[in-house]
Amino acid sequence: MKRIMLGAGLSVAAALALAAPAQAAKTLVYCSEGSPENFNPMVNTTGTSFDVSLPVYNNLVEFERGGTKVIPGLAESWTISEDGLVYTFKLRAGAKWHSVGDFKPSRDANADDVLFSFQRQWKADHPFHKISGGAYDYFNDMGMPALLKSIEKVDDLTVRFTLNKVEAPFLANLAMPFAPIQSAEYAAFLQKKGTPDKLDQVPVGTGPFQFVAYQKDAVIRYKAFEQYWGGKAPLDNLVFAITPDPAVRVAKLKAGECHVVPYPNPADIEALKKDSSIAVQEQEGLNIGYLAFNTQKKPFDDARVRRAVSMAVDKKAVVDAVYQSSGVPAKNPIPPTMWSYNDSIQDYPFDVEKAKKLLADAGYPNGFETDLWAMPVQRPYNPNAKRMAEMMQADLAKIGVKAKIVQYEWGEYRKRLQQGDHQMATFGWTGDNGDPDNFLHTLLGCESARPGGNNVSKWCNKEYDDLVVQAKRTNDIAARTKLYEQAQVIFKEEAPWMTIAHSVVHMVLNKNVVDYKMDPFGIHRFNGVDLKQ
Repeated sequence: MKRIMLGAGLSVAAALALAAPAQAAKTLVYCSEGSPENFNPMVNTTGTSFDVSLPVYNNLVEFERGGTKVIPGLAESWTISEDGLVYTFKLRAGAKWHSVGDFKPSRDANADDVLFSFQRQWKADHPFHKISGGAYDYFNDMGMPALLKSIEKVDDLTVRFTLNKVEAPFLANLAMPFAPIQSAEYAAFLQKKGTPDKLDQVPVGTGPFQFVAYQKDAVIRYKAFEQYWGGKAPLDNLVFAITPDPAVRVAKLKAGECHVVPYPNPADIEALKKDSSIAVQEQEGLNIGYLAFNTQKKPFDDARVRRAVSMAVDKKAVVDAVYQSSGVPAKNPIPPTMWSYNDSIQDYPFDVEKAKKLLADAGYPNGFETDLWAMPVQRPYNPNAKRMAEMMQADLAKIGVKAKIVQYEWGEYRKRLQQGDHQMATFGWTGDNGDPDNFLHTLLGCESARPGGNNVSKWCNKEYDDLVVQAKRTNDIAARTKLYEQAQVIFKEEAPWMTIAHSVVHMVLNKNVVDYKMDPFGIHRFNGVDLKQ
């Protein structure tokens, strides 16, 4: 990413100075865990890129703060046809666009912007389709190209989506970060200047905060948008202080250098709860941490090998050491708090002798050599992937499997993983819309097993895929539940992942922070948050 500065250089100290009494401004500093890949969640799937785009953009529909209920966004209302195939959205009048640099909008948000934002992802011949790499993983992995029949502008404030087939989670999908509404006018302005890539680097939206500046690996600054359709945010300024080390994040919080900290070290949580100047929020994460086997590469194209590895690792010891009191062992690919969770499934036992026998049956009596990729960052679903990989490496050596630990920078790690360069890799997922489809189809369906897709095990099982696709095509919750329960049985038998843990997620806040709500989808929203003066 290019270094982008639209104003004078900005330090975190300078950002905090904005809150000095002389100016009476409220500046909240969030110590984020990493740098974004850019400012467009259409083209990235990491939480860091989602977080930095949320202050700027609106979707047609959105999730209520701290919950999973779908509420109006840029669309103030919508109707659905009786056959479930036509969704008509009425856009709110008077939603203003931000200004940035030398761009000044000449109109409010309208249907042209909605068409631009979706057709950019959908149509390969769209002039902005290939900007920022053109890898629209969410849009493609959820089958949107095949699902959409047409998107039409009925009038300036009305847009009609027609589907080829019923899609039960469609409305919730539109509330996910991949579906922000961008300004068609701003895109045309940048294209005329010969700098179309800035659309995703210097964002313009209709959201509660306006982008001001970004210094790579250091700081992102926003200011409240005075003309926001939902009313000005309580905060005047929002600053992301990029701080990858969790211990440093907590130290900054204690020193008064930031107000909100994600993902503290599990070992520090009890002490933090005893600090009278700090508030600790926690909730069960809608997540899964797992070890993905590349089923298109030997020896992991054999389910016996995958089961053997799952039996050879002492999962309880791994979870105790890595997650401590903040995680529970996982047996299914969806969290136990999600509807359709199949609790009757039995997890693979920790059994070294059975693991050795399975390897011998598969033709590997003396084991084999493999890579074992470890994520270089702390994520909600995995607080320490390097430590996890080291423990797995030691356990696997006992059945003759020599695993070499591999790490890359986070962006490169994800890119290579989605291309299928690995043999085994630690990875994970936090749900985006509260629907099992977001795990069972997005992460394990045949559609997303393509290079670049979110199915990093590259596993495609027709029986499984037929079940999860059928579940998408009915609005009957009971019928969907049965289909998903059957799909989880096949998943466990085939073992494309070693399911590791579901984590409890913590946020640490200065006591002066008012009305911060943890998001069930693991992203961080600051509209509606205030600071005591």
